[in-house]
Amino acid sequence: MTDSIPPEDFYAEFTERNRGLISEAAQTALSKARVLVAGCGSTGGAAVDPLVRLGVRDFVLAEPGEYELNNLNRQHARLSDIGRNKAEVAAEFVTEVNPYAKAEVHRTGVQPDTIDALLDGVDVVIDGVDVTTIKGWQAKYLLHAEAARRQVPVVSGYDMSGTQFIRYYDYRKPLAPLAGKVTEEQLATEQVWDLLLRIIPRERVPMDLIEDIRAHRAEGEEYSVPQLVYTSHLFGVLASRYTVAVLAGLPVQEELTVDVHQLVGA
Repeated sequence: MTDSIPPEDFYAEFTERNRGLISEAAQTALSKARVLVAGCGSTGGAAVDPLVRLGVRDFVLAEPGEYELNNLNRQHARLSDIGRNKAEVAAEFVTEVNPYAKAEVHRTGVQPDTIDALLDGVDVVIDGVDVTTIKGWQAKYLLHAEAARRQVPVVSGYDMSGTQFIRYYDYRKPLAPLAGKVTEEQLATEQVWDLLLRIIPRERVPMDLIEDIRAHRAEGEEYSVPQLVYTSHLFGVLASRYTVAVLAGLPVQEELTVDVHQLVGA
């Protein structure tokens, strides 16, 4: 169907319904931007859909994990995708929506030997790196340290129960990795939850999540953080708007918290 449509004509019609809501300058910036999505699971993966539909045509997708059945309650995958690398599935989705888009896949995720390639030519980073393990935190710190060195802005998300917490790092200005909230020394000495609370203000953590953590810890169980589809998808909504604004040179909030449960509750 698209074989006879030149790429720029395709793009013009593809983004036609953005007209008047996304400025011409912002749409041009989206069309030229190279966006790294680091972590293609419940947070980072949720950003791929709105970004490609907004008009991003050049993606770098980094994710070492494969889909499991318990991911399907919130992540952009089908039953047939179980056992497949998440970045590869996301890359297929990108080109199925826009056949002229590019999606470079890095199956090993954020690693010391891949970080240069991941950030090469990138304009914005969407940070969905897992923070439930120390290994994940090490990857996140590496990502931010290199982004800061290259002066590439980063949008990070943390979904907690019905709350999505966004932290934007404008590394185009002098700024320590993770704004200095987490250091390499702390990575080597502190636990996952201590590190999280250095980034996320305690008052932003929902009480139902705190109670769930306490209950499982009291029972001595291995704890797996529960996550909900609408909170994960909310990161895609917010991160994609951040991307538009950042590329257009518009001011954005450094921190943003949206509590779906509170908004909907009577």
